[in-house]
Amino acid sequence: MAELRTEEEQVQALKSWWDENGKSLILGIAVALAAVLGWKGWQQHESVQAENGSILYQNLLDSVVGAIGPQQDEAKLATANHLSGQLKADYDDTAYANYAALIMARVAVEQGELDKALTELDWVLAHQPTESIFVLASMRKARIIADQGDADKALTIINSVPVAGYVVSINELKGDIYLAKGEIAQAKSAYETALNASTANNRPLLEMKLNDLAAQES
Repeated sequence: MAELRTEEEQVQALKSWWDENGKSLILGIAVALAAVLGWKGWQQHESVQAENGSILYQNLLDSVVGAIGPQQDEAKLATANHLSGQLKADYDDTAYANYAALIMARVAVEQGELDKALTELDWVLAHQPTESIFVLASMRKARIIADQGDADKALTIINSVPVAGYVVSINELKGDIYLAKGEIAQAKSAYETALNASTANNRPLLEMKLNDLAAQES
C-alpha cells in the first residue's frame, strides 16, 4: 500500500478496505463465535448427559441388589428393568448404557432366562462398546451359548475376540468349552496356554482344572 500522507487519505483507505472486506470479516467472526458457542454447548450437553446417566446407573445398582439372590424383590426388579431401559433409550451413547445391559444380562442368568440375557449382551455388542466391554460381553455370550448346548457356536464367538490382553480369561473359557464337548486334549492345551500367561491370583484354579483333566486321562 502506498504511503498515506494525510489523515483524510487514511480514513478513505480504511473505508475502502471496509467496503471490500467488512462483510467477509463479520461473517468470519460470526462463524468463529458460532463454532465456539456450539462447542461449549456440546460440552455442556455431554456433561449433563454423563451426570444424569451416572445418577440413573447408581439407582440401577441399588435396585439390582434387591432384585437377585434368594430373596428377590419383584418391585426392585421392575425398577431395575425400567432404569436399564431408560439408560439404553436415552443414554445409549454412554458407557452407563452398556454397563446397564451387562448387569441386566447377569440378572437374567440368575433367573434362568438365558435368551433374555443373550438379548442384553447382543445390545451391548451392537452399540460400539470399548474393547474391554466387547470382550466381556462376547465371553459371557459364548458361555451362555455353551451352557445351552451349542459349544461349536460358542467357540466361533470366542475365536472372534481379540486375544491380546485377555489371554488368560479367553483361553480358560476355551478350555471350559472344549471340556464340555469332551475334547480333553484341546481343553488341556487351552488351560496350559492360560496358565503360562497367568498371575499368582488365577494360577490355583487353572492348576486345579489341569489336575482334574489329568485324572480323567489316567
